Amino acid sequence: MIIAQQNGRTTIGAPDKLFGVSSKAKARIAEIGKENVIDSTIGVLLNDDGKLVVLDSVMKCIHNLSPEDYAAYAPILGLPAYLEGVKKAVFLDEMPENTFVEACYTPGGTGAIRNGVSAYTKPGDQILTSDWHWNPYNLVAKELGREVVTYTLFSEENRFNQASFAEKLAEILKEQDQTLIIVNTPAHNPTGYTFTDQDWDELLEVVTSYTDKNIALLVDIAYLDFSGDAKEYRRFFKKLVGLPQNILPLVAFSASKGYTMYGMRCGALLCMAPTAEIAKEFKDVMSVECRASWSNGNRAAMTVLAGIQADEGLKKSVEDERAHYLNILRERGKAFMEEAEKVGLKACPYDSGFFVTIPCEKPEAVGEKLQEFNIFCIPLGPGVRVSVASNTIEECRKMPAKIKEAIDFSTLG
Repeated sequence: MIIAQQNGRTTIGAPDKLFGVSSKAKARIAEIGKENVIDSTIGVLLNDDGKLVVLDSVMKCIHNLSPEDYAAYAPILGLPAYLEGVKKAVFLDEMPENTFVEACYTPGGTGAIRNGVSAYTKPGDQILTSDWHWNPYNLVAKELGREVVTYTLFSEENRFNQASFAEKLAEILKEQDQTLIIVNTPAHNPTGYTFTDQDWDELLEVVTSYTDKNIALLVDIAYLDFSGDAKEYRRFFKKLVGLPQNILPLVAFSASKGYTMYGMRCGALLCMAPTAEIAKEFKDVMSVECRASWSNGNRAAMTVLAGIQADEGLKKSVEDERAHYLNILRERGKAFMEEAEKVGLKACPYDSGFFVTIPCEKPEAVGEKLQEFNIFCIPLGPGVRVSVASNTIEECRKMPAKIKEAIDFSTLG
C-alpha cells in the first residue's frame, strides 16, 4: 500500500471541522425542520428563504456562453481579456500610478494564496498572518513545506496591534532573508474587521524599516465587494504604491463572493510591482506556478468576468444587484452587534463582511452547548465564528443571548 508522505513523515488528513459541524446542522434540520434550526456555519450569502444568492446579471452572462467558452483551453496565465477585467474589478477606474500591475488566473482566492506562498518563500520558511485567520492558510503553508506564524491582531483598544506585529516579524526575519505577510482586509475572515488608514500606516512603518530583507505583502481581498462603498474600501491600495523595491505588494482576488461564482473557482493573483523588471519576473514565475499546479484555468468563468467588465451596462447591473444584497448583509451584521451589546456579549470588532467572531475560553464546549439550542456555529481558535451572511436578521438578533448563555455555562462547567 502507498502511504502519503510529507517532509519524510506519514500524514493523514484530519476531517474539516467546518463541514463537520455543517453536516450536523443539516441532520438536525432533517430531523426537526428548518424553521427550528439556526445554521450559521458555511460562509456563503443566503437570502431570507435560505437559498444561495446568485446575481441574475451574472447568470445571464453564463447562459450566453458558447460551447467553446466552456470547452476550449485557456492560456496558462489566463485569458488576456480576463486579466484586464480583473484589474478593473480590483482597482475600478483608479489604476495605481507609477506601478506595474500584472495578474494571473488562479482557481479562487485559495489558488492566489497558494501561488503567493509558493513563489515568494522557500521550503522551511515561516510566513506571517494574524492570530484570527482563515484556517486554510495553514493547510496551504503546510502542504508547501512552510509554517504559519501569527501575531496578535487586536490591541487592548481593539485596533491593529503594531507591537505584536513588529515583534513577530522581527523574529521571523532574524532567521530568514525573506517572508510573506498575509493581510486579510477589508471585512476580515473571520472577525469582520477592516484595517483603518492608521492601521495600514503602522503596518507599513514596520515593514519598510527592513531594507535588507525581501518581503511579499499579500492582501487577501476575498470579501472586498461585500464590505462597503466600493471606492472608499479601495483607498488603501494607494498606500501600497511607491514602496521600496524589496517589498512587493500582492493582491489575492476572488470572484466567489462579489460575483456569486463560488463553484466556478475563479480568482487571480496580482502584483503591484515598482519596476517593469519585477513585474516581468512575476509573470514568468506565475507561468511556472500555474502550469505545475492546475495547468489551465476555468475558461467559462474567465469569459463571464471579462464580459461583465467590458460592458458598462452589464457591470452596472452587477453593481446594483450587489448593492442590494450588501445592504441586507450589513443590516444582519448590525442586528447581531446591537443585540450582542444589549446582552453583554463581547465580540471581536466588526465592520463588515460575512462573519462575526466571539472570543471565548472553551470554544468546543460552547459550540456543543449551542447545538443543544439548535444553533450551529464554528469553533475557531479561541472563539466561535458566526456567519451572519447565511442568517436572517431575526436569527442574528436571537443568537447573541444564546451564545452568551452557552459561554456562561461552559465557564461555570
